[in-house]
This record gives sequence, structure tokens and C-alpha cells, in this order.
Amino acid sequence: MSDVENGGFIAKVIGPKKRWRAYKARVKELPGNHRAAVGAIERYLMHFVPIDGDSNASMFEDLADLFEQAAADGTPIRDIVGEDPVEFVNAFAENYSEGGYVPARARKQLTDDIARAEGAVG
Repeated sequence: MSDVENGGFIAKVIGPKKRWRAYKARVKELPGNHRAAVGAIERYLMHFVPIDGDSNASMFEDLADLFEQAAADGTPIRDIVGEDPVEFVNAFAENYSEGGYVPARARKQLTDDIARAEGAVG
């Protein structure tokens, strides 16, 4: 794959690099448990097929907005994602993607990671 094709693919998956870096910097500033939850959701979202780079960048920016506001308000993670984080993320991603195949292990990993992020497990 040429650099142009590779750059196009990466831009479609994460959006423009400048927006991706800004998103990652915002996530880095979140409290540890919220940052861990966003990381888990981000990994899960990588299974979805983006409509385009701008939509995908918007999706991650909106995710950061949601968790920044929740952290500022002291909102617990479960109040954000509910009892079924897979259902939450699937509904969230529908607004930005064309769907995707998410393996069962990824669904379980998301659920376990959210539980860890909220302090319910280990």
C-alpha cells in the first residue's frame, strides 16, 4: 500500500491527524476512571466502519465532550453508559458509522473494561 493510500485509510479511520491528536490530548486530561472508560469505548469503536474521516473525527470529539462534561459534573461512568455498555456504544456509533462486525470477545472486553473503569472489578 502506498503512502497516499495508507494516509487515506488512516484518515478515514481516525479522521484528520490534527483532530485526532487534539482528541487524544483531551482524553489524556480526563480523570483516570473516565479516561479508562473512553479508552475502552475507543477500542470498541474501531470495529465500526466510518462514513468518512470527518464523521469519525466528530464521533471521537463528541465522545470526549460527553466524558469531559460527565467528569466535570461528577457523573459516574454507569450513569453515562448504563448497565449495558455494548448497547450504549452501538447506539452511539450508529450516528457516525455504517456499522461493523464486532466479535464477541470485543463486546466482553468492553463490558469488563467499563466495570474496571468504574471500580467494580479488580
